[in-house]
Amino acid sequence: MDVGDVLIETYGRLPGLVRAAVEGLSPEQLRRAPAPGANPIGWLVWHLTRVQDHHVADVLGAEQIWVTGDWAGRFGLTADPDDIGYGHTPEQVAAVAPQSAQALLDYFDAVARRTRDYLAGLRPADLDRVVDESWDPPVTLGVRLVSVADDDLQHAGQAAYVRGLLDVD
Repeated sequence: MDVGDVLIETYGRLPGLVRAAVEGLSPEQLRRAPAPGANPIGWLVWHLTRVQDHHVADVLGAEQIWVTGDWAGRFGLTADPDDIGYGHTPEQVAAVAPQSAQALLDYFDAVARRTRDYLAGLRPADLDRVVDESWDPPVTLGVRLVSVADDDLQHAGQAAYVRGLLDVD
């Protein structure tokens, strides 16, 4: 197995985790925080998708899926390409209002499809390309892709945990 296959396998685990966290939940359940100041499922899945969309679009040199179509409108937000949820206040977290579980899944599926297509075309040497020189040491494509996967997997796990706190079957 080469490194591209490892990345495809890693990112390929996310769709099942995201689906398990959100399917069958109402908009109210998606927005319900388990405690004051804690992040609800809808925000967690929106955020993990925004991070992947933002970072993969950047390495592709492409427009984010978020700013195409009416994705933002389905979440009660504006299509701000810089808003990925990092540093959100409790009020900003509460403002992320997915109209349905399907809205989350549709956006995630569109982003995941583009990521999967991108990963399928990577060669091992591509992973050494520097994609962000603002860090010391500069960030390579390989490090960026691992960072995104790490962030996404953590938030998917958090969403699953919060779902377990809800009184749903």
